[in-house]
Amino acid sequence: MILEKIIFNLLAFAIFTVVFFRMVRKNDTNYLYLLLFEFFGILLNFIELIAKVEFNVFLKMIIYLFSIIIPLLILIVEWKKNLMFSEILEVSICKLLLLLNKNDNAKQRLFKLINKYPDSFIAHKMLADIYEKEGNIENALGEYIRLTEIDKNNIEFKYKTAELLDLNKKSEEAINTLKSLLNEKPEYYKATALLGDILIKEENYKEAISVYMNALMYNKTNYDLYYNLGIAYTLINDFAKAKEYYGKAAELNSLLYNSKYSLAQIALMYGELEEAEKFLMQSKESEDLEAGSYYYLALIAMMKGDKDKAKNYMNLAIELDPEEYARMTKDPIFIPIKNEIRKPENEKQNKKKKLTYKEIKSNEHLENTCLLMGNLNNNDITMMKNIKNRDKELGREKQE
Repeated sequence: MILEKIIFNLLAFAIFTVVFFRMVRKNDTNYLYLLLFEFFGILLNFIELIAKVEFNVFLKMIIYLFSIIIPLLILIVEWKKNLMFSEILEVSICKLLLLLNKNDNAKQRLFKLINKYPDSFIAHKMLADIYEKEGNIENALGEYIRLTEIDKNNIEFKYKTAELLDLNKKSEEAINTLKSLLNEKPEYYKATALLGDILIKEENYKEAISVYMNALMYNKTNYDLYYNLGIAYTLINDFAKAKEYYGKAAELNSLLYNSKYSLAQIALMYGELEEAEKFLMQSKESEDLEAGSYYYLALIAMMKGDKDKAKNYMNLAIELDPEEYARMTKDPIFIPIKNEIRKPENEKQNKKKKLTYKEIKSNEHLENTCLLMGNLNNNDITMMKNIKNRDKELGREKQE
């Protein structure tokens, strides 16, 4: 009992002294709160000692928490996280204010903290998060730029800066930031994916291809890279290359059906109806691609002269997505069955598709090309097969 008291008093006094000198050295009066906690715990222990009584478990826990555990934990956090007690205290208060939906009060306290400690990493990060949740992209961007200045080696903050630059319609700055990031860390796939997306959005397809190809050196089994290469080659009308990369993507992950849907569209362009049908029977397993898959299956059935099957497929497509009805009316191949197809009550789609911008753009590009298939006859199909064979021959010549 006496030994315990001696150890307690020595440890408590040592921690109290450390905190006191930190307060003097840092000139930060917030440490007074911590000193008061310690003093209260030490006082309780002193009362127990003088009165020669044995406190219950609850009071003993209070003594140890206030005198040793809480101040020691704060000193460890300061050392480990390179933070000041003022930062820990203010951030804790701000988190409580945010839970109470008092964002403005939290921001005001963070402004004061940053005014006191301009390089406060945790304050800038918290402020950035608040701005982003509020949809204030401009201010969130400013905070992330400041964070990259404070921690120049933090890759995640550079990526986040690029992401916000893109959201703020500053594509050129976002591209430059991502290129700089990839020069430092070429294997960082998130930067590759975002850079590729921005380049495709800017219709700079060949540069997007170059970015994806460089990333393949570090991510040889990445489904998305091969799939994105398929999209990029689609958008420059290099359908032979697009088919190659969509095919590799499909091999890497047979349960992701977007690449198979694109392979079906390309097969249709070349007049390979059996191959297109095979891929469409698989892609219809995807909720986002199901309606489109049935549409193309109806198209193939019409080309084969099977009107009953075409009607069934088309009705399924329209039931899943009423917008497919308007699409059908634009394609002359469906004229013979148009009056037998059930017109939807509402031609607007209720459910949002989860396809990305580049997927929609690529699918629309292939769809516009495939629209020509509505007028194909056997001679046309033979011509498309000849084009495909010519592409293969050109590919062999390049390899040789």
